[in-house]
Amino acid sequence: MTRASLNKQPHEVAEMFDDVAERYDLTNDVLSLGQDRRWRKEVAKAVDARPAQKVLDLAAGTATSSLPFARAGAYVVPCDFSLGMLQVGKKKHPWLPITAGDATRLPFRDDTFDAVTISFGLRNVQDTDAALSELYRVTKPGGRVVICEFSHPTWAPFRTVYTEYLMRALPPVARSVSSNPDAYVYLAESIRAWPDQPALAEKLQKAGWSKVAWRNLTGGVVALHRGFKQL
Repeated sequence: MTRASLNKQPHEVAEMFDDVAERYDLTNDVLSLGQDRRWRKEVAKAVDARPAQKVLDLAAGTATSSLPFARAGAYVVPCDFSLGMLQVGKKKHPWLPITAGDATRLPFRDDTFDAVTISFGLRNVQDTDAALSELYRVTKPGGRVVICEFSHPTWAPFRTVYTEYLMRALPPVARSVSSNPDAYVYLAESIRAWPDQPALAEKLQKAGWSKVAWRNLTGGVVALHRGFKQL
């Protein structure tokens, strides 16, 4: 996959994340100017995991994002298609049931999870619609989905500054902290090409989710979308 290519072949994206796995959490913290942690706290609040509930954390990477759900007493399954990420996660969190899986063909039965969530990963799936349908399939009736993804700032002057940061400042910063800076250039370009908040909400509705709503974080740099599977 060339740097600017957004034709997301699964094995190529997986290999790219394998390459950055060792320093992934640190690099995200630096590139997001520390906002990454705040965003993940908001995801945990939105998922609202309860004791004994089953939660699927898709695109979990090194499983750092799964920890708040485990602390809440839920049975959380971190799932990712990057084996490199999962190996790092297994070293850090050996007690978690880390699982390899493709978002478009999830290795779980229908109606398994009380909540499903994906943070900063839906953008890297080859077929977004198929992934949203798969998340719907494995969710129990009455269950919920929470998607945290980079989006489009709502204030035009800030949107311009943000786009400049993505394409000009992010690559040199990535070169200084990441083991594979081209991976982060790809990520920056994929952010620019991603649907805006209403367009993603429409995709969720087409996949069958109801009561779809979203909330902007950091002025729309990130958006939290939530939906429910009808009883």
